[in-house]
Amino acid sequence: MLDFVLKRAGQTIVVLFLALTAVFFLIRLSGDPTALFLPPDAPREQLEEYRKALGFDRPLYVQYGEFIAQAVTGDFGASLRTQEDALTTVLDRVPATFQLAFSSLLLSLLISIPLGVLSAYRRNTFYDQLGVAFTVLGQAVPSFWLGLILIYLFAATLGWLPSGGGGSPLHLILPTVTLAAYSVARFARFTRSTMLDVLRQDYIRTARASGVPTWRILSRYALKNTLIPIITLIALDLGVLLGGAVITEAVFSWPGIGRLLMQSLLGRDFPVVLAGVFFIAFVYSVINFVVDVLYAFVNPQIRLK
Repeated sequence: MLDFVLKRAGQTIVVLFLALTAVFFLIRLSGDPTALFLPPDAPREQLEEYRKALGFDRPLYVQYGEFIAQAVTGDFGASLRTQEDALTTVLDRVPATFQLAFSSLLLSLLISIPLGVLSAYRRNTFYDQLGVAFTVLGQAVPSFWLGLILIYLFAATLGWLPSGGGGSPLHLILPTVTLAAYSVARFARFTRSTMLDVLRQDYIRTARASGVPTWRILSRYALKNTLIPIITLIALDLGVLLGGAVITEAVFSWPGIGRLLMQSLLGRDFPVVLAGVFFIAFVYSVINFVVDVLYAFVNPQIRLK
């Protein structure tokens, strides 16, 4: 078991390293950020002096080596725009992002699991067709488009909810619905397919033949076994929600990591972008690591893979 845990921990470190390496070189393709932080009429000598002060005059491989050496200690440098520590700037936005991610996950579960169970139990009926259509639509609609439609309907037209920002539970409703839409469709579809497999098992037929009430068969026997793979999907989807919140937070001006990353990308604030990517990759990798270890603890055969 210890060897398996160490192996997975090593793989997690490699994933973080590769993610930071890829983002480091990709954001450099956007160009030199120096000109964005000086007046348009700044003389060339001042631009060169500023580039040298930021370290962008050195070869790219030198910048990369220095970045990795500092990142190992948790130092991603200072924000080019605010001169504050980049990682601290990202961590200050964590509560808002986690609030949005967990509320979206909770809403997804409250809707998707009953919907998936109903579609499986009422297979090939109107309810099933309606549920399948909803899952297809939920996975097909882009989150930014859905967010804009919700803003138009409930904020601009009806005036029931604020169009963006944060500070109250009302500000959380529209971004939560937008971010949860894809997860609802995904969970419902997975719940339906898993429930259909469980309902075909012999012990379900035996329970029906014994006169066990339908609600008890679904809740105690079928759903209990269906939730095992769903829990894994939920754990992995939390990382997806954290990453997918980038677009949603930008649409609704939600003060989280996603909006910060979008602003930093547009402003070429490289240290903040790298710190934000590190945090999201770290959370996602840790979730995967925990799920792998729990699976290996429950099923010893997995440790051999």
